[in-house]
Amino acid sequence: MDSDGSDHLKESPTPRYFGREKSRTRSDKAFSGSVVVAALSSLFILVAILFYLATSSWPALRKEGFSFITGSTWIGGLDDPSQQVFQIWPMLYGSFLNALLAIIFAVPISVLLAIFIVFIAPKKIARALTIVVDVLAAIPSGIIGIWGFLVFTPVAEGWARLIHQYLGSIPIFVNNQDQFTRSPFITAWVLGIMIVPIITVVAREVLAQTPQDLLDAARGLGGSLWGTVRMVALPHARGGIVGGVMLGLGRALGETVAIYFVLNLIFERVNYYRILDPEGGSVASMIIAKFGEATPEEIQALLGAGLVLFLLTLVVNLIANWIVARSARERLV
Repeated sequence: MDSDGSDHLKESPTPRYFGREKSRTRSDKAFSGSVVVAALSSLFILVAILFYLATSSWPALRKEGFSFITGSTWIGGLDDPSQQVFQIWPMLYGSFLNALLAIIFAVPISVLLAIFIVFIAPKKIARALTIVVDVLAAIPSGIIGIWGFLVFTPVAEGWARLIHQYLGSIPIFVNNQDQFTRSPFITAWVLGIMIVPIITVVAREVLAQTPQDLLDAARGLGGSLWGTVRMVALPHARGGIVGGVMLGLGRALGETVAIYFVLNLIFERVNYYRILDPEGGSVASMIIAKFGEATPEEIQALLGAGLVLFLLTLVVNLIANWIVARSARERLV
């Protein structure tokens, strides 16, 4: 019987679900064709957006040169186009500052929440938290921005005042304006709330793929739950978590409406580190703030700012996807 069974296994063809067999059915070909068309369509749309932004903004980029990115002057709306100056460094730096602060706030919450869902919470609670996280990720940014302005800002203003009162000797917590609303500090918390679901989902998935035999071995050697998570699960999931953080960074860099509600935009002065001051920058929010009343030359400059932001978020997301994919391959080895 064993020999018959082994002969049968040897003679049985190996299934090839994704091979290019000559006997593919018409439905297989139609499905493959539709997938290819969808993929090429996405690539075409991406290239078309990039081409439009580049060609439409070229006059402004050519006029300003590299100072378009490094300068801090924005003068538009003049009758003489030659006197107009468009430079985005305060907004570009502000975008990075807001995103970095949001990552600092969001990563500990996201990782701890993922650990709780995967390793600690009972199944029913874990399932409920998973649903809550998924729903939070689907809330439109405009709704979060309105909530941040009407509900969260008064609360966070109290936090900012306490921080300034007790830690005001530290340069980043200095505030000379006695106004604590619409600051990078509050903006970062709102952005952090928006990216927590993104990082949590990725962290949850990679932590859940930790080999059970490694976890059992660590616990069998007398390791505590926290020790097992710290020494086994987190190192195993490190690459995927970093990829999730990069995805959250890309989302934070490109956020528009929520920042527009909760941050006081200052177009010609860079707030380098005073996160409690009511002034900051954001490329995306600058575009939405100025586009309605912009002159043709200013629209070209705004499209140039959009091009810079588009390329930044594209690079960040490509790096994030590469990190996540590499982490997945390493876990399969």
